[in-house]
Amino acid sequence: MPKNIAVILAGGVGSRFGGNIPKQFTKLAGKTIIEHTIDVFEKNDNIDEICIVIHPEWKHKIEEIVLNNNFKKVSKILNGGKERKDSSLAAIKAYENERDINLLFHDAVRPFLDQNIIDECIENLNIYNAIDVAIPATDTIIEVENNYIKKIPPRSAMMQGQTPQAFKLKTIKKAYELAQQDNNFKPTDDCGIVKKYLPEEPIYVVKGHVKNIKITHPQDIYIADKLFQLKTIKIKHKFSDEEYIKNLQNKVMVIFGGSYGIGKEIKEIAKKYGTKIYSFSRTETNTDVSKLEDVIYALSSTYEKTKRIDYIINTASILIKKPLTQTSYEEIQKITSINYLGAVYIAKESYKFLEKTQGHLINFTSSSYTRGRAFYSLYSSTKSAIVNLTQALAEEWQNKNIKVNCINPERTLTPMRVKNFGQEDPNTLLNPIDVAYTTINTLLFNFTGQIIDIKVQDNV
Repeated sequence: MPKNIAVILAGGVGSRFGGNIPKQFTKLAGKTIIEHTIDVFEKNDNIDEICIVIHPEWKHKIEEIVLNNNFKKVSKILNGGKERKDSSLAAIKAYENERDINLLFHDAVRPFLDQNIIDECIENLNIYNAIDVAIPATDTIIEVENNYIKKIPPRSAMMQGQTPQAFKLKTIKKAYELAQQDNNFKPTDDCGIVKKYLPEEPIYVVKGHVKNIKITHPQDIYIADKLFQLKTIKIKHKFSDEEYIKNLQNKVMVIFGGSYGIGKEIKEIAKKYGTKIYSFSRTETNTDVSKLEDVIYALSSTYEKTKRIDYIINTASILIKKPLTQTSYEEIQKITSINYLGAVYIAKESYKFLEKTQGHLINFTSSSYTRGRAFYSLYSSTKSAIVNLTQALAEEWQNKNIKVNCINPERTLTPMRVKNFGQEDPNTLLNPIDVAYTTINTLLFNFTGQIIDIKVQDNV
């Protein structure tokens, strides 16, 4: 099988971006942009190696990043040239004597690349020798000469190019060899070189994604920061019984809010596969997560019995549906204390236990976290805070291998929802069992800082 190598092009100095450092080293969601980009390829099962092409002045910085993040797939760090073509050529030459190689060239400042796009590029290299990634143009494209419109191509035929661009090594190598013989060689991208110098070679286009943006201008950072905040993933609905038993048997799980709804279903599923469950709630144990002493007792008493805690799941939450002006101060205190302060208490007290087991903390948000909703402003704003808390803790605790993730279910048929919204068409609501299975499945993955989306259409 061919070896798939991701070539991350980071040789630019970011003249359009400004600042004292290249844009790929700008911090975004707690890490540099290029760290996020490397991480995408590091986590892809089809990528065998990563090659980073960087300006010589910043090579030390990349080496430091690779070491600090323990990126195992980074095999080469090469000096880049003045232009993009020089950086691509450096990677081609580095692998030119190897056989059966696929190269995927990707911009260092495109950190939102979807794993499916990588997989599709690699899959299509079994058929084609050159692959581009693009999305349909949404704006009208005009061809201009001397500030006058020369031509307006039909928008239906226009697409906006992205990266990665993927090639069989022999194809891109041959295109560059021909290009170097041309004194007027002025390419903008690698597919352009193949198109010009190997016109008979078909270039297949894989559909990209609107989120796969290139961070070019300073204002792009604000857009990117919001994309990271709203970034969600979906995971497999169910695994086999054998996989659940292998991962869950004899593990210790603490659930806050396990007396009904989603928490109860998580408890029942985990118990089925041999997990030792300790559930705390108002109705079961008179536990109030807004009281620090109750949280401390729940965790410490569990540890005294088991000498380990692997998973801590916080589903405790309340919703009082009414306008803020009609909400009493007692209700305001109750909502914010349980929904947010309780999550903070649980997280802080969980750390010392999860550090020992390299365990997993799971919080719960709501689809209302992306935008405040009328009549439950406090609920939606506390759920937004939970997302930020999750993402921040994931970064703080990453070096201890503690995973912190957040479940984001759509409207779910729970007693709390029925109490606030009355009877609704059950076909429009998630079943708590489906949410519980996705929560359990999240424990089986090694990612952290993720928001896991669960939608009705994904479970029908």
